[in-house]
Amino acid sequence: MYQSIAWYVTLFLVFLLALAFAIVYGESRRLREYGPIQEKGYKIRKFYFLGLLAVMGFTSAMSLSKLPYHNQHASAKEHAKVVEVAGLQYAWEFSDEEFTVGEEIHFRVTSKDVNHGFGIYNPELELIAQTQAMPKYTNTLTITFDKPGTYKILCLEYCSVGHHVMMKDIVVKPKGENNHDH
Repeated sequence: MYQSIAWYVTLFLVFLLALAFAIVYGESRRLREYGPIQEKGYKIRKFYFLGLLAVMGFTSAMSLSKLPYHNQHASAKEHAKVVEVAGLQYAWEFSDEEFTVGEEIHFRVTSKDVNHGFGIYNPELELIAQTQAMPKYTNTLTITFDKPGTYKILCLEYCSVGHHVMMKDIVVKPKGENNHDH
């Protein structure tokens, strides 16, 4: 929906810009005093600028309000499970591998060697969350799994010849199931 709105707004603004150029070109072909033309141009420029500010402000507000980052951090709870994750050629190391539907999890992701991409895929192999795994830096990825099943962790950044085998399966159990029975 937002893409089609952005497309139509862009077409409309390009049309207005072309119209403005056509008017300026048409007015420039007439021989007149420059003062009144300049004054009219300043008025048009002022309204064009205010219109651009309004459109850009509206577009920014609509697009930035949909980003999950602020809400994700604002709703982070103190009791979330923290899982340390380290990427290394060609595996993922987890401090905890037991997950439950509805449990908020903070994956603290780093790398022991080179940059890796930490991507979480649902059982249908759709990417649901991702962050970078970088040496000497930790990114936190917060997620709450909403369905039980086997999820895949894949490396999203080429990290050398074994990149294609850098994957891990994690199992998310239904709520209420005892996760400590192995």
